[in-house]
Amino acid sequence: MRFSPMSNILDNYKQFTARVDALCGSISAALKDQITCSEGCSSCCTSITVFPVEAAAMLEALGNLPEQTAEEIRRHISEHAEGERCPLLLNNRCQLYTARPIICRTHGLPIIYTDEGRRSSDCCPLNLTGADSISGSHVVDIDKLNTLLVAVNSIYLSRSECSITEERVPIAAALLNKSKLAS
Repeated sequence: MRFSPMSNILDNYKQFTARVDALCGSISAALKDQITCSEGCSSCCTSITVFPVEAAAMLEALGNLPEQTAEEIRRHISEHAEGERCPLLLNNRCQLYTARPIICRTHGLPIIYTDEGRRSSDCCPLNLTGADSISGSHVVDIDKLNTLLVAVNSIYLSRSECSITEERVPIAAALLNKSKLAS
C-alpha cells in the first residue's frame, strides 16, 4: 500500500463513510431476510456523478492498488465511460467497492427523502416484498445524509487544492484524471 498525501485531508470523509456503513449495516442486520441485495447484485448500479470529496477518495483508493490492477481498472473505466451502467462494474461487482460513493452504500435499503416539499419513501423493489411496514429506525434519511455529505465536501474543498468548479463530477472523469482533483 502506498502513502497518499490526500489521507489526512480525507479523514472527515472516511469517518463519515464509516458511520454510514455502520448505519447501513445495522439496518441490513435488523431487516435480515427482507434485504435480498447482496454481493453481485448490481441492478441499481448506474453511471452517476459524485462530489469532489468522493472522487478524491476513489482516486486515492485506485492509487493505493498495485499499478497493474489500477491500470486494468482505468482501462475498463475508459471502455465503459459513456454507458448507462457504472463504469466501475466488472462481472456485476464494483472494482472499488471499499471506496464506493455514499449513494452506493445506501442502495437497496429503505430510504426517505423530500420531493417537492413532500416526504416520500423508496426501496429496491427486490427488498421488503413481504413487509407491510418497518420501523423508522430502519430507514435511511437521504436528506440528512446528503446535508452531511455537502458539509464534508465543503470542508474538503476549503482544505484542498481541488479546482473543480462543478458541484459533482462523473466517476469516469474523476478516475481517468480528467477532472481537476488535487491533494
